[in-house]
Amino acid sequence: MTKIIMYTKTYCPYCVRAKALLSSKGYQVDEINIQINPDAMAAMLEKSKGARTVPQIFINDQYIGGCDDLYALNDKGQLDELLES
Repeated sequence: MTKIIMYTKTYCPYCVRAKALLSSKGYQVDEINIQINPDAMAAMLEKSKGARTVPQIFINDQYIGGCDDLYALNDKGQLDELLES
């Protein structure tokens, strides 16, 4: 089963866009809102090697990056392969 974790903030258009792409492929995203849960910010920073922007996306514990990185994987045809592994 594919595990997708996305660190987000409230009213983040990039978060909405990334989540929409994953949802359109039939995957559910475990969303961690760092505004509602500020303690999660430290975990996000550690896992993403200091990246502060949102979203920060992890698929099966593999760091993907942000929304643009997710769409780049999709454009290269690599996202589906990663989601199915």
